[in-house]
Amino acid sequence: MKKVMIRGMLFGGFKKCLYPAQRFQSDTERRFAVLLENDPHVVKWFKPGKDAFHIYYRGDVPYEPDFVVETKTAKLICETKAAKDVDSVEVKDKAKAAVEWCDHATNHENEVGAKPWAYLLIPHDAVTEAKTIQGLAAAYTLNSPKGSVVVERRS
Repeated sequence: MKKVMIRGMLFGGFKKCLYPAQRFQSDTERRFAVLLENDPHVVKWFKPGKDAFHIYYRGDVPYEPDFVVETKTAKLICETKAAKDVDSVEVKDKAKAAVEWCDHATNHENEVGAKPWAYLLIPHDAVTEAKTIQGLAAAYTLNSPKGSVVVERRS
């Protein structure tokens, strides 16, 4: 299978995904979904559709994250990007908007006793079978200057 063909394919067989089938924009996204499926800390995950989140950058331009993941202790917005693009202005603008959204969502979740939110910007070359969401969160969580979110606690 050519990696460029992934966009046209529908993948299924997931047990933790909220939907029976998912499309991926890249092989990195597909590999990340497999990582999520195999990770015991992951409760559920999905690829949000258009307008699932109201996150805007550069005024009213919508940002649609790659993945939403719930672990045993947190909710995560995860973006997988080519390593060469992680420092681009557009990616940084989207990340800033998503971190702000996570701050607001966490403030609300704190009021109702629910899990905090965090934003992960993950370079493609970090997505391997040997990784866990816990390890990726430790390395790639972006925080606002206001504070940080604990994604997992080792027991």
